[in-house]
Amino acid sequence: MDPVVVLVISLSCLLLLSLRRQRSGRGKLPPGPMPLPIIGNILQIDPKNISKSLTNLSKVYGPVFTLYLGTKPTVVLHGYEAVKEALIDHGEVFSGRGSFPLPDRANKGLASPCDPTFILVCAPCNVICSIIFHNRFDYKDQHFLNFMGKLNESLEILSSPWIQVCNNFSVLIDYFPGSHKTFFKNVADMKQYFLEKIKEHQESLDMYSPRDLIDCFLIKREEEKDNPQTEFTIGALVNLVNDLFGAGTETISTTLRYGLLHLLKNPEVTEKVQEEIHRVIGRHRSPCMQDKSSMPYTEAVLHEIQRYIDLIPTSVPHAVNCDTKFRNYFIPKGTTIITSLTSVLHDSKEFPNPEKFDPGHFLDKSGKFKKSDYFMPFSTGKRICAGEGLARMELFLFLTTILQNFRLKSVVDPKDLDTTPVATGFVSMPPAYQICFNPV
Repeated sequence: MDPVVVLVISLSCLLLLSLRRQRSGRGKLPPGPMPLPIIGNILQIDPKNISKSLTNLSKVYGPVFTLYLGTKPTVVLHGYEAVKEALIDHGEVFSGRGSFPLPDRANKGLASPCDPTFILVCAPCNVICSIIFHNRFDYKDQHFLNFMGKLNESLEILSSPWIQVCNNFSVLIDYFPGSHKTFFKNVADMKQYFLEKIKEHQESLDMYSPRDLIDCFLIKREEEKDNPQTEFTIGALVNLVNDLFGAGTETISTTLRYGLLHLLKNPEVTEKVQEEIHRVIGRHRSPCMQDKSSMPYTEAVLHEIQRYIDLIPTSVPHAVNCDTKFRNYFIPKGTTIITSLTSVLHDSKEFPNPEKFDPGHFLDKSGKFKKSDYFMPFSTGKRICAGEGLARMELFLFLTTILQNFRLKSVVDPKDLDTTPVATGFVSMPPAYQICFNPV
């Protein structure tokens, strides 16, 4: 038989099989758009703005719907009620770790204009370094600079449209060239660096006087050396350190960069924050966490920054741990769950005019700080961000320290500043901008 005919027949059978598999499962799952063979609904998702695509689809199919990202079904939760019901009311069932192929695969001058990216990456990174390595690095240390460069590049890669395609068609990871290869190399280089640090700790370890997280882990590993099922292995430690740096450095620095951009854009907000800082803290001592309870406007601004920028629009993937019924739909065990945090953080019922930057969203009529159940930048439920407490502390201390000591000045008219994210894949990335830090 002609090879071309064989190829056509094979492809036709593959398409028919794909259609049959997709249709056979759709009767049990929530409704959603009809998928195409093999590629599913991928053409209905804009990889540059996934959240907007999910919002548009929710208008047609409701707050719980099914998408086929490739041949596998993914259930999308859109809006506060659906997200809360799944992640909090049914938290145990929806607490599974969803498939995220690329990271999963990798885990086997004063008063002059400047781009704040560098300094705002250095500071949070050194916080994590002190926790993990019991060491802080000079900002000119070449190893430190190379390390941060790889972290920043990896986050940008994760937020690119190409990676959204790779995460839905994992076969591309193995057989196609692209930026994912750079991501793997960066992760491998960082893990090698972590391994060297771990070996240094092993050589100087004092079982009775741990210095940092690595020492604590190594001590526990030694205590469980006779347990064949122990999870305290060197490989697990390397992955843990890698996760802590990825989650605890770039997310904080990106939030701060975006926060300063919005403060430049809204100078009247900045003035109110600085007035509160100078009234509560003054100019002659450093801010501390005890000050936060006396600074409702600053607290409201920090919350509004996180709400407005919508840093991680769809959080990380979840999965259901068992077959479950949810809102009269049947969701099979292992099904990937996407939660649209955008739909919660920008809910117009909770936050009037949600597309406007307004600290008043978190203030009551008397000017006191007002909490909101819809505030979910760290997600919610069983898999809420483990570093939420540290992140809140860093954001408060970094921002208040900056505003206590410097007046922020834009090099262009604030009205002309563009705050539109340059990428909204895994992370919303702010545009580059210049800022002047003038001493108070």
